[in-house]
Amino acid sequence: MNFALLRSLLRGRWTGLVGSFVALCLGTVILSATTLLLASAGPRVPERYAAAPLLVRVPGTPGEENGFGENRPWSPETAGSLVRALTSVPGVAAAVPDRAFYAQAVVGGRPAGAHEARSWSVAALAPYRLVAGRAPVSAGEVVLDRALGLVPGSPVTLLTARGPAPYTVTGLTDGPGPYVSDGEAGRLGGGVRVVGLLIRPGADLAAVRAAVSRAVRGVAGESGEVLAGPDRAAAESAADARTRWIGMQVLTAMALLGGFVSVFLVASTFAFRVHQRRREFGLLRAAGATPRQIRLIVYGEALAVGVAAATAGTLLGAAVAPAVGEALVAAGVEPSSFGVRFTPWPPAGAVAAGIAAALLGAWSAARRAARVRPLEALREHAAGGGPMTRTRWIAGTVAVAGGLAMAVASGSAREDALVNDVLLAAMALIAGLTLLAPVVLPPLVRALAWPMARSAVGMLAGRGAATAVRRTAATAAPVLLTVGFAVLVTGMVRTTAAAYTVEGAAGGGATAVLVPDAAPGLPDAALRAASAATAPLPATVWGDRPFAALGGAGLGDLGGLDGRAGLGDLGGLDGLDDDAMAVAGWIARDHGWRTGDRVPITFEDGRTVRLRVAAVLAEAPAEVLVSRDTLRAHDPSALTSEAYVSGPPGRAFPGLGAKTVSVADRVAGEQAEEDRLVWLFTLLLVGVSAGYAGLAIVNAQVMAASARVRDVVVLRLTGATRRQAIAATAAEAALVTGTGTVLGFAVAVPALLGMRAGLAEMAGGAVPLVVPWPTVAAIVALCLVLATTSSTIFTFNTSAAKRKRQTEADQGPFTRADA
Repeated sequence: MNFALLRSLLRGRWTGLVGSFVALCLGTVILSATTLLLASAGPRVPERYAAAPLLVRVPGTPGEENGFGENRPWSPETAGSLVRALTSVPGVAAAVPDRAFYAQAVVGGRPAGAHEARSWSVAALAPYRLVAGRAPVSAGEVVLDRALGLVPGSPVTLLTARGPAPYTVTGLTDGPGPYVSDGEAGRLGGGVRVVGLLIRPGADLAAVRAAVSRAVRGVAGESGEVLAGPDRAAAESAADARTRWIGMQVLTAMALLGGFVSVFLVASTFAFRVHQRRREFGLLRAAGATPRQIRLIVYGEALAVGVAAATAGTLLGAAVAPAVGEALVAAGVEPSSFGVRFTPWPPAGAVAAGIAAALLGAWSAARRAARVRPLEALREHAAGGGPMTRTRWIAGTVAVAGGLAMAVASGSAREDALVNDVLLAAMALIAGLTLLAPVVLPPLVRALAWPMARSAVGMLAGRGAATAVRRTAATAAPVLLTVGFAVLVTGMVRTTAAAYTVEGAAGGGATAVLVPDAAPGLPDAALRAASAATAPLPATVWGDRPFAALGGAGLGDLGGLDGRAGLGDLGGLDGLDDDAMAVAGWIARDHGWRTGDRVPITFEDGRTVRLRVAAVLAEAPAEVLVSRDTLRAHDPSALTSEAYVSGPPGRAFPGLGAKTVSVADRVAGEQAEEDRLVWLFTLLLVGVSAGYAGLAIVNAQVMAASARVRDVVVLRLTGATRRQAIAATAAEAALVTGTGTVLGFAVAVPALLGMRAGLAEMAGGAVPLVVPWPTVAAIVALCLVLATTSSTIFTFNTSAAKRKRQTEADQGPFTRADA
């Protein structure tokens, strides 16, 4: 092989890889930052237990598998025996049971501050201190967070699950409250799940832990475990576990998006570069280069770009990770204890993933370059596209057919699999349309260019885009991906909200919904004030696992859910006695329960009661239904999430943490925190995708500029003015953007139609397909501006530079001859 020829051909080609470098660098930034954040997203030691060297807790970890419900609490007898046994262990200064319950200070007529109250003795387990006043010692006394602005001695109302109660502020602390006396916490609090231990100064922690373990086994057996050091993070609350899970979904989606888009864009970039250089590869083959050497050239470029981009992106990702973490906490998708912990494997993994993305993206292009024949490459026009291979036909057809089949199948998918099926359908359609681009693009471009065919500029733009299939495919790919992703994700969110509206529209004769206002739920007093005192009370109970439970006074109040929950199967049941329960059919089948059986059920206070199965329901709003009085007696902190009421929306209930909103507003999710997080998640992903699109579009136009130079020169030589040449170039860029937009809708709409069918089946009514057109239009406009601007600027800068070099070369010999 002639290596001098190789060096001559490759000289200056690295400048064409800038776009690939930028795309890979941004992808690695996302991968580096998200992997660092994912590695830091594990549970942390709760701040309220930071001063306790040892913790004893009930086993189990709240997670997705149990609906992020709290673990089964100890019974009062077990908790009392455990505290006495632990207090007697040598080296233990105090054993403090943690009883939490809902209580929130009412300031200015609205609940304010933290909403989880504890006994003052629990404050010793946390790094908080009393900054004013004294500790509470009797009922009706409370210590509050000084940030609320109250002073010791002032009266305050605490809103509890039953309603408002008068208290006196005896002290202020520098941490979250409220704190009440131990006796008050025992009366209002629920079950005990954690006992914090304070160790005497000088005591051997290892020896104390061993003695504590023996004491726990003697009292609680296997229902207690001892935590020390970092293991105390397992005592985090179910709410923090759920927030961390949401954050994991956000970070995982960002990482997958970064990896997928990086590979997709790098593959598109390298495919276009290889096609532009077919003549060069043909010359190399004619000079003796083997297919293996051609593949190594492409892989070498990809490896060099991958190493440089992955290293730079990893460093940038590590630098921005702390700021991203703070934003996630502020957005509510990570708990307040979240923080970035720097470990070596996430950056190393990001570098490896960036290099792998570069090589994977170049794989198809390298195989295509190796198949170039010397004479074929010299004969083929640089702008055209090669023939469709059999493999590409088969793969593209299978991908499109599979995507459409998955879109249709999603209409009957389970609720937990619906989103995944829709995303897989869209990804299959993207891959299929990309493979079939040489067949799909020419007729689509001609159809879109037909309205412009009457003008010379429009005709040139249409012919150029239809002929240069490779160039059109490379420049349309990022638009396809961005528009398709934006339509799909935003449409999924809005269509799902519309489905909730359809599902919740059957609220009987209700005209409004009572919802919490600055409180985590509705207390009993708010329900009474809104004439909804019999609204079902949600809670968690435990059998062999946690069960979602509803407490209702009988058939009358549960019947208010009849239209939405299908409780007609209660039949002649007049109501639920205090020792009876109704269970969902699937729960009864799984456990072998039948009507009349006595089943042990553990409540929030840790007490176990054998309840009689009074009814088995084919459809139910919860897994277990008990009487409201029974549930309230065992769970003093249970709060109702919402209640359908009669009356005008917009009514406020001062001091009770409640207000009414319209049924449409509530079921559409405008008041729901989860919907806010989902929409934030959506905008985050669409923003990342749009950023990628901007870089990819500019990158593709920079690479295509060299291919357009000859066209511009020919236009100018045939009499076209500079303005006409610019207009033709911009029109071709706009036409390509329109092509990518149409293909993006072709990817998203079938998947969305399948999702709408599935949601309609679940909601029991027709669900409209909702696409947020302003958001989609803004993204399309961004793509159009970037494409037209970058294409004209880079094309004419490149053509001007080429004309200057050609003029200097033409004048050179005459200058030397004159000399």
